[in-house]
Amino acid sequence: MAHDISRKLESKLDKKLISKLKKRQLDDGFKKGKVINEVLDKPTVMTLYKMIKDNIIAYVNGSVSAGKESLLFWAVDENNVDVALKIYLVSTSNFKKREPYIIGDPRFLKLKKGTKNLVHLWAKKEFRNLSQCYDCGISVPKPLYVTNNVLAMEFIGENGSPAKILLESKIDDDDYKESISIIKHLYKNAKLVHGDFSEYNIFKTKKGLTIFDLGSAIDLRHPNSHEFLKRDINNITRFFAKRGISVNEPSEIFEDIVK
Repeated sequence: MAHDISRKLESKLDKKLISKLKKRQLDDGFKKGKVINEVLDKPTVMTLYKMIKDNIIAYVNGSVSAGKESLLFWAVDENNVDVALKIYLVSTSNFKKREPYIIGDPRFLKLKKGTKNLVHLWAKKEFRNLSQCYDCGISVPKPLYVTNNVLAMEFIGENGSPAKILLESKIDDDDYKESISIIKHLYKNAKLVHGDFSEYNIFKTKKGLTIFDLGSAIDLRHPNSHEFLKRDINNITRFFAKRGISVNEPSEIFEDIVK
């Protein structure tokens, strides 16, 4: 990848990344005044530069949110359309806990050893899961591009601010019904189980609910697909019940979905 970028630019990157300073500014596609978190290692920064050169994005505005396993950045493409960049952290050890969501999924039979390989496979897995959902008409961020540990997708929100998640929103009976409907459509149409379906991974937008964080989603042929499905139903049922929404028995929902 490095040979695609001039030695001068690579030398500049080396100096930026070696620096111990917590906040440094990168130009040539990284918008002035915006911070690139130092947790981004050199290969990740080089990947972002290649995405800019390949016209996937025009520039990166800055970080939006951070989790244990990934960072979300707000980028913009050449048409001034917002793009969400999900950058999976290669340095984290949390991905080792994610192996049960890959091992047993027939779509990903070859799992090379090493955290970097696992992280790169996880990025491809989420892209594929998003694609399967999007192609079935399930409301998810539109997947745009994936390479190494960087996933580009539609930005759900406005002006760099993500839409509110279900946890932060006022909810009603329709939201509950739509949540259960999404689980059912995932199973019946996309042939997937989300695996981490909760009020934290659902946006509430003006158009309805949009699910995200589909890295954990597994193929129905996975040996634990039904156990994960039961957990998804239980988790979302518990959330709505706590908010005073009338809910159905999780066991009845499960039977209705798998019949």
